[in-house]
Amino acid sequence: MTKKDIKKNIVEPLVFMAVFIAFFGLIGHRMGLVNMLSTLMNTAYDLLMNTVFYIMAIAVLAGAIGAVLSEFGVIRLINTLVSPLMKPLYGLPGAASVGVMTTYLSDNPAILALADDKNFIRYFRKYQVPALTNIGTAFGMGAIITTFVIGLSTNGSSELISAAIVGNIGAVFGSIVSTRLMLTFTKREYGTTAWAIDDGPNGQEASAAEDESAEIREDAAGEAGNTQSTTGKPSKKSIGLRAIESMLTGGKSGVKIGLEIIPGVLIICSLVLMLTNGPSADGTYTGAAFEGVGVFPWIADKLSFILKPLFGFTGNECISIPITALGSAGAAIALIPGMLAQGQATGADVAVFTAMCMCWSGYLSTHVAMMDSLGARQLTGKAILCHTIGGICAGIFAHWVFVLLV
Repeated sequence: MTKKDIKKNIVEPLVFMAVFIAFFGLIGHRMGLVNMLSTLMNTAYDLLMNTVFYIMAIAVLAGAIGAVLSEFGVIRLINTLVSPLMKPLYGLPGAASVGVMTTYLSDNPAILALADDKNFIRYFRKYQVPALTNIGTAFGMGAIITTFVIGLSTNGSSELISAAIVGNIGAVFGSIVSTRLMLTFTKREYGTTAWAIDDGPNGQEASAAEDESAEIREDAAGEAGNTQSTTGKPSKKSIGLRAIESMLTGGKSGVKIGLEIIPGVLIICSLVLMLTNGPSADGTYTGAAFEGVGVFPWIADKLSFILKPLFGFTGNECISIPITALGSAGAAIALIPGMLAQGQATGADVAVFTAMCMCWSGYLSTHVAMMDSLGARQLTGKAILCHTIGGICAGIFAHWVFVLLV
């Protein structure tokens, strides 16, 4: 047996078991083993019934709206308007704007469907292709996150609506930082002259104003979002039938997203809540949902001299949302209603949450697979580093924009 086999078959399981037992042993020692298990199950059940299905409903509506916009050419019009900004802001061809629209209406990996289309990727130089991971992730689940935050607004309050808008602006800023940083590494790896495929245009950048290429890219975007026709061309079907079919198809994609976030919300969110909250009101543990040991607030208290001026967090518990967003944006936004209800967060915090959840959108769980699909596995670590910096910048930018303008 080689040293590698020994490590894999003996050392690795022992180390894992030691960490696993230590983690839950310490929590169980504080809460009591029965209470810990009961809290985990009750929290997961409460999240499933009161949070996951709400997010799924939002996803279905967002998917339906996105599909209708695509069916009648609104997305194509937006793409035409946004395309000229891609080169100066991101250093990418105008075709990248389709990736932005696609991931905003769905999720991070949707951009891979575009990257696999030669009619789309031919407008990119080789060094620009890996950066699609960063720009696509920065806008992943954007529509769902934004709609969810706006839906939390009560009594006609506009504060959360403003927070959602500022959060989107912060995510855009973070996406620019992440993409531009990534391009500095890819230029060193691939140079700046080679095209992604041999038949790329000789120095010609993609333009959404070119009808043929725009239609091809729109079709690719429609496939990624599971919509019907997206070119906005006249159809033999009536307008009413086209609207209904596109809404139903877009709604199905929302159901898929809603189902896919269940493991992340129930597993990650339950553990994060247990590490964030404290015991019940009387200071004892009863096994009820949402009890915990308060580790994250303790860490945030030690780092408050950094976190307060950068993000302006109202309470130490706020740090749990960006941490959760590293693995799952759906799980992260699921924490927001509880914090608002308990007075642990304000509109300014929600702006930061929106920016960081949207910009990061669970990138630690998707970046590896996405970089591998784009054939740039060796740059995975750099992509993660760039996106970590981008998400932090998104939160800082959103905080100060909200403070100064709202």
